[in-house]
Amino acid sequence: MDWDKLRVFHAVAEAGSFTHAGDTLNLSQSAVSRQISALEEALQVPLFHRHARGLILTEQGESLNRTVREVFSKLAMTEALLTESKEKPAGRLKVTTTVGFGSSWLAPRLNEFLAEYPDVSMQLLLDDTDLDLAMREADVAIRMHPPKQPDLVQRHLMSMEWQVVASPEYLRVHGTPARVEDLDQHNIILFGSYRPPVHDVNWLAEAGRRPGNPRRGLLEVNSLRGMLFAAKAGVGIAAVPDYMHAEAEGLVPILADAKAPKVDVYFVYPEELRNSKRVAVFRDFLLGKLAQRS
Repeated sequence: MDWDKLRVFHAVAEAGSFTHAGDTLNLSQSAVSRQISALEEALQVPLFHRHARGLILTEQGESLNRTVREVFSKLAMTEALLTESKEKPAGRLKVTTTVGFGSSWLAPRLNEFLAEYPDVSMQLLLDDTDLDLAMREADVAIRMHPPKQPDLVQRHLMSMEWQVVASPEYLRVHGTPARVEDLDQHNIILFGSYRPPVHDVNWLAEAGRRPGNPRRGLLEVNSLRGMLFAAKAGVGIAAVPDYMHAEAEGLVPILADAKAPKVDVYFVYPEELRNSKRVAVFRDFLLGKLAQRS
C-alpha cells in the first residue's frame, strides 16, 4: 500500500469529507477523491459509503483506519524521540489535563517551566474527558484518577482536597451553616455536566443527606471556575478544589470539619516515553511546584 495514499485516506477518515481533508492536506477535492479511488481499486474493497452529507467508513475502512492511526501515532512518537537532544530536553510536549486544573493551576506556572527549558515548546490540551495517550492525542496527562489503561506509566502527584466557600455578602444575608445538614436551608452551587472532571465533584449535594436523596442545587455550572465566580457573586455555597486557593481569595472558607472525598492526582504517559527528557523534566517540575503547596 502506498504511504501517500494511506496519508490521504487517514485525513479523509478523520475529516469525514474530501473537501475538509483537502483543506488539511492542501490538495484539491478532486485530487483527494482520485487518491481514495485508486486506493480502493488497489485493495479491491470499498472504504467509504458516499452520502450527500458526507462520508462514512465501511467495515473494511474502519479496520484500515484503526491500523493506519496506530502506525502514524507510533511514527509520530518515534520522530519526537529521535529529534530530542541527547544533551538537553528539546522538542514539543503535548500535555492534557482537566479544564479546571489546567486553567487555574497549571497554565499560570508554565512560563517558569518554558523559561527554564527554552528548547521545549508545549501544547496544552484542556479536556474533562481522557484523551488517548496510546494514540498520541497527547504525550502526557495529569489526571484526577488512576489510569485505566495498563500500559501507561503513572506517578502520583498529590492528593487534592476540597474547600467549601461562600462570599461574605451571601453569609451576611443567609447566615453561616454550622453543620453540613444546615446546607438544606442554603443555596448550593453544583457542577452540572454528564462528564464531570473529578469523581464525587458534587459531594456537597450528598453531605449530611440520606443515600440516594441528594439536595438540589440552585445553580449548576459545567465549570469549576464558573462555580467559583458564581460563589464570589453571592449566588450561594460551593465546594472547589484546593488548587484554586489563589482564585478563591475574598471568599470565606466554611464547614472545615465536613468529610470531603480526597482525589488522587496522577502524572501519566506511555511506556515509549519513559526515557524522554522532556517528560522527565516536566514531571520533576510539577513535583517541585506541588511540594510547595504543603
